[in-house]
Amino acid sequence: MAAEEDIILSFQELNLNDNLLRAIEASGYTNPTDIQRQAIPVAVSGRDIMASAQTGTGKTAAFVLPALEKLQQPSQVQGRGPRVLILTPTRELATQIQDSIKRYARFTKLRSGSIVGGAPYPVQERLLRSPLDLLVATPGRLIDHMERGRVDFSRLEMLVLDEADRMLDMGFIEPVEQISAATPDSRQTLLFSATFEGNVEKLARRLLKDPMRIQVAGAKEKHTQIEQRVHQADDYDHKHRLLSHVLNSEELSQAIIFTATKRGADDLAEELTEQGYACAALHGDMKQGARNRTVQRMRRGDVKVLVATDVAARGLDITGITHVINFDLPMVAEDYVHRIGRTGRGGAFGVAVSLIGPQDWGKLSQIERFTGHRLERSVVVGLEPTRSEPRGGGGDKHRGRPNFSRKGNAPRPRSQSASPRGNYRGQDDAFGQSPYSQQPRQPRGREQQGNSYGNARFSDNGAPRHSKPSGERPKISYARPQRKTGQRGDYR
Repeated sequence: MAAEEDIILSFQELNLNDNLLRAIEASGYTNPTDIQRQAIPVAVSGRDIMASAQTGTGKTAAFVLPALEKLQQPSQVQGRGPRVLILTPTRELATQIQDSIKRYARFTKLRSGSIVGGAPYPVQERLLRSPLDLLVATPGRLIDHMERGRVDFSRLEMLVLDEADRMLDMGFIEPVEQISAATPDSRQTLLFSATFEGNVEKLARRLLKDPMRIQVAGAKEKHTQIEQRVHQADDYDHKHRLLSHVLNSEELSQAIIFTATKRGADDLAEELTEQGYACAALHGDMKQGARNRTVQRMRRGDVKVLVATDVAARGLDITGITHVINFDLPMVAEDYVHRIGRTGRGGAFGVAVSLIGPQDWGKLSQIERFTGHRLERSVVVGLEPTRSEPRGGGGDKHRGRPNFSRKGNAPRPRSQSASPRGNYRGQDDAFGQSPYSQQPRQPRGREQQGNSYGNARFSDNGAPRHSKPSGERPKISYARPQRKTGQRGDYR
């Protein structure tokens, strides 16, 4: 493809429809990016593609433009179902893709829509009953409509899997395969992923036919336009002081702060708002309308600091973001790459700062192994750490680490041992504190099941429901009730 890269210097040389070229010019674009230069001619030719590109390189246009080009020709099959289906892992990414479709199809009469979770079903049902050219969907909600018989794939000509690796990480491999199995075998398939490793390669072998493999920049490649640095924190207060130092930087215009949990995002956003920052939270528990309004406020500049979980790590495209701050490191090293990709977009310069507490060294080692380079350790004058960096990245990342909480480094209770996977018992929240650290563990035996009146003896926070001293509480018998003589099978 190197020779082709040298030949194709402008969008006009890609032989796209005049209406698409007008829209591209009106959007202010003149020259295609590397992934667009390589992928668009192959996709327009009708061949399957397996492509990998670093986030922020314009890969959305690399599949949207060929899809719109295909739709310039009339369908050979009668019906109202979509001719192009784009699957994507998150609602935010679906919104971004839909915006790109509207921008590039502005001079056409093509009809598009999106099917995502968190949106009203009746609106989506009306969309699926109407003639449709292009559909953007998240797998879970699309499966819901398919099971109700509302989706017609008889006209489908192209299937696009965007962020395929992320969809598999989120557990969508079975829905993706179920959806692809419902589409015509004659379809063209385009797969875009940050990496081809593991299940992505296996999925591609099952769904694609003789694909052209395009790899512009691997996920492990260093973001040369992003300054990446690490600040070491001794405890929660120290971490928060470092965060304030970064937020007060003169070079910061807008920032995204990533936390590990939804509760942590809400709590941190509330604290920063009380300190006078124009701040908002973004996470998966929010209604879709609230999430959209938050993103729009960020784009308008009404919000300077967005505190988010990894739901925003992919698909959030805001050009004004100058800083990404990892208040908590991600559980998966690959997510670090996508987090910091929210800054330094479109060739701009960005800054990515990771605040490292005593329990974070194991995760940092994983990130450095994945990216293939050591992140710069940076010390802020007046906020120097008193601890030294442990040898070998902190050793075992799950055992023997301190409880990095607001109340100091008290040892973690034995029953709340760390867990290496998921947001369950033992995973620290945005403040380095276990979600279970403030609540005693509830009994799991008979006492929790209830008394003879069906009422649990323990309330939701683990405290007894009875206010009387323990000596005055009624005794509860768990013995099997005796059968009353002369009445078979009747228990009183």
